[in-house]
Amino acid sequence: MSTQTDRTTVKRAAERGVYDRATVDAILDEAILCHVGIVLHDEKPPTPMVIPTLHARIDDHLLLHGSVASRMLRAAAAQEICVTVTLVDGFVLARSAFHHSMNYRSVVILGTPEVVPDDQKPAALDALTEALVPGRLPFLRPMTDKEVRATSVLRLPITEASAKVRTGPPIDDEEDYELEMWAGVLPVSTTYGKPLIDPGSRFPEAEVPRHVSGYQRPGPGPKPATT
Repeated sequence: MSTQTDRTTVKRAAERGVYDRATVDAILDEAILCHVGIVLHDEKPPTPMVIPTLHARIDDHLLLHGSVASRMLRAAAAQEICVTVTLVDGFVLARSAFHHSMNYRSVVILGTPEVVPDDQKPAALDALTEALVPGRLPFLRPMTDKEVRATSVLRLPITEASAKVRTGPPIDDEEDYELEMWAGVLPVSTTYGKPLIDPGSRFPEAEVPRHVSGYQRPGPGPKPATT
């Protein structure tokens, strides 16, 4: 299923554009943080703003959540928004500063989110928690009605989106390959350290759950052989 539209078609370096849902979903699932672009129409003049926040993909939707008092969520629920995600896989170090680049995987989603109804919020929040930290729910007390009421959840359909992917070595000017200097890729990856127990814990000897000690994000999905 393609998510390509006129608005999501990659114009610059068009060969790096990817529109299949498998690639889009894999990038969204691996990423933890997204940026939500909105316009604050209650400002004078209206003010564009980009806010970082956690996200989770549940089937064909991207979930965003936060306080019911969140200015970003209130504004996003009333307009079309742009959500972006980027994963950096490496620094591409060429023989000239001009040709330096990055290997990356990114996604842009356009659309109008809907507010998840109150009766669906507990399930959505559970799904969001499990998407971010798989295996966490059995170790939590149930949410209270007050906590659910204090939380807003938006659901953005993943129907108009594009991925952009760069892989591979530097692309230098042909004559620069004759220069006796190092060029290549410095890989970038995310690692997770040793869990740190809450200093206020009354049970300091409690065993660290395996979903914490062995935490990993979903691995990279398909990477088209673009450069």
